[in-house]
Amino acid sequence: MDSKETVLQAMKKAGQPVSAGQIAEISGLDRKEVDKVMKTLQKEEKIVSPRRCFWEPK
Repeated sequence: MDSKETVLQAMKKAGQPVSAGQIAEISGLDRKEVDKVMKTLQKEEKIVSPRRCFWEPK
């Protein structure tokens, strides 16, 4: 599984909007890697931010 899928799975598993730090804890990925993947997912419009610094799948 690549990093994008890992981050999306972690978001779905949480069941609520989560921060990058929480995604790193859930997925076991490095925080910097999570930030990089989240920027890519945001550009692809696969994740949205319902409130500042928290993200969820679109």
